Amino acid sequence: MPTGPVAIVRRDADIAAFANLWRGGREELSVDLMRYPPDSPNGLMDYLFIQIMLWGRDQGYEWFNLGMAPLAGLQNRNLAPLWNRFGAMVFGGGGAFYNFRGLHQYKDKFNPRWEARYLAAPGGLALPRVLTDLTTLIAGGVKGVIGK
Repeated sequence: MPTGPVAIVRRDADIAAFANLWRGGREELSVDLMRYPPDSPNGLMDYLFIQIMLWGRDQGYEWFNLGMAPLAGLQNRNLAPLWNRFGAMVFGGGGAFYNFRGLHQYKDKFNPRWEARYLAAPGGLALPRVLTDLTTLIAGGVKGVIGK
């Protein structure tokens, strides 16, 4: 059973959305698992995030970490490495698997300080397997990859 704070938005007596929070020491607060129904009103997650940020500020946290935006920043240029170009292509048109571009655009409206993160993986034929595993993890399992 996870421990730690959970942010909840209620609509009447029902839970409309929730997110469990990760505390990075006393400086950083971040969301982990977030869920809300597909028929939720526009702005529900914005409201949840803003309330979490305000709560975190009141608790003395200095940072709110929105998490990553996978594959953002890769460029599909002729001289770029093949995997860089592939990643840029998936970011731009990979909505069948996961809305990478939409996730980046959503987080970007909060005007975050973006920091690059890198994945170290073996080359050759192991790399497609690593990327497949990563995509499956991001999508929440094989069902999330296939079901989109």
